[in-house]
Amino acid sequence: MECNCIKLGNLINLINFKKTLAFYGKKRYNNKSIKYRKGGNKNPALILWIGGSMANIEEKVESLVKSKIENIGYELYDVLYLKEGKNYILRIVIDNKNGISLEDCEKVNNEITDLLDEADYIKEQYFLEVSSPGIERLLRKDWQLKKNIDNKVQISLFKKDENGFKEYIGILKQVGDDYLKIVQENNEYLVQRKTISQVKTIYEEGEM
Repeated sequence: MECNCIKLGNLINLINFKKTLAFYGKKRYNNKSIKYRKGGNKNPALILWIGGSMANIEEKVESLVKSKIENIGYELYDVLYLKEGKNYILRIVIDNKNGISLEDCEKVNNEITDLLDEADYIKEQYFLEVSSPGIERLLRKDWQLKKNIDNKVQISLFKKDENGFKEYIGILKQVGDDYLKIVQENNEYLVQRKTISQVKTIYEEGEM
């Protein structure tokens, strides 16, 4: 009996080891669920952009997971594929009228993992991260910007513009095809969208 128990223990350890090879690890903190995924490319130094650019991958992933996420009661707020340091990260941002908890992130993570593995859009090794939009939200899409008209936002530019600003902080008033209209310190500015590196909401104490 003792011998059988040892063998069973070894079997369990072997199963866990194999899971570790496939999944390398899972981390949980705050409102994020992160899993390390092994892409098809075995050599991280050889990055193969099959199917196009990072933006192309974001579009494909959004189309792939959107209905699945909505069917389990969440809104797909955004999909970002980016490089942070040496790591590639696929960030799935979800929302809900009741807010997002760690359990929500984990639930969505588990629902979309097989879909992503089967589609195999990403050939390099990457982290899959499911998170909430956070208090200060990135505004990358027209519907996100329009939803925040008359709200306070920060517009960051790639470089100083003709007004001498590298960023604007004020009330978003209009979203055009080529520009954003913002009121900063009672002055109205039209900011060309091609000059913008990032737009995000501004959290002020007492709003929540």
